[in-house]
Amino acid sequence: MSFLDAIILAIIEGLTEFLPISSTGHMIIASTLMGNASDDFVKLFTVAIQFGAILSVVLVYFQRFLQSFRFYLLIGAAFIPTAIIGLLAKKHIDALLENVEVVAWMLLLGGILLLFVDRFFEANETQTVEKELDFKTAFVIGTIQCLAMVPGVSRSAATIIGGLSQKLTRKVAAEFSFFLAVPTMAAATLKSMYDEKELLLQSTGHEWLLLLVGNVVAFAVAYLAIKSFIAFLQKKGFRAFGWYRIALGATLLILLALGVELQMAG
Repeated sequence: MSFLDAIILAIIEGLTEFLPISSTGHMIIASTLMGNASDDFVKLFTVAIQFGAILSVVLVYFQRFLQSFRFYLLIGAAFIPTAIIGLLAKKHIDALLENVEVVAWMLLLGGILLLFVDRFFEANETQTVEKELDFKTAFVIGTIQCLAMVPGVSRSAATIIGGLSQKLTRKVAAEFSFFLAVPTMAAATLKSMYDEKELLLQSTGHEWLLLLVGNVVAFAVAYLAIKSFIAFLQKKGFRAFGWYRIALGATLLILLALGVELQMAG
């Protein structure tokens, strides 16, 4: 794996992890084009650089993470369903993670849904009193997040739409999606790295440097993506993301139909 490959994958991770477009689909295309999707270190790399993306959320919203203990209780209430269902359905989830066709269809169907989300929840943006996040709402959002265990759904899309369904504004729903990403992604990343601990310990100096560069790049790009996403979402809504997902999902399906061998990178 070259430094250029590492930087490209890290940019993709940083750009797509917190947007409602599924980082998985992008990693499939990128790693296939690079010809390294089956490389064990590349699979480890795509998981490990999520730490950089997670850190960007903490930095952007540093003051929010210091504001109160209730903040952590809300995140905990939302994380509980994911933790429970993730453990119970691990074998089924792992099976889905090997199926690129599932990713393609989820991207396509999710894109169609995003075309109509703004219309469905238009009233949320015109509330005279903005709804405050409570424990019931957090738990519901966390439960809906479990849909993102199906690859291609997008954790960001599931949690934001979950928030909108509970009458939160786009801004509040998106921000809570970012906050919930911290324990969710951290748990998934730590679990995956523990499973691959032997590979991690056997990594060369060059590979450790790749991991460092990847995390720094993922952090910087994710930081900019988060800052830009909220402003874009408030002004433009979800339609652009919907059309983008449809195009990406259709591209994957066409490639599969043409017999192109696509593999999961993570």
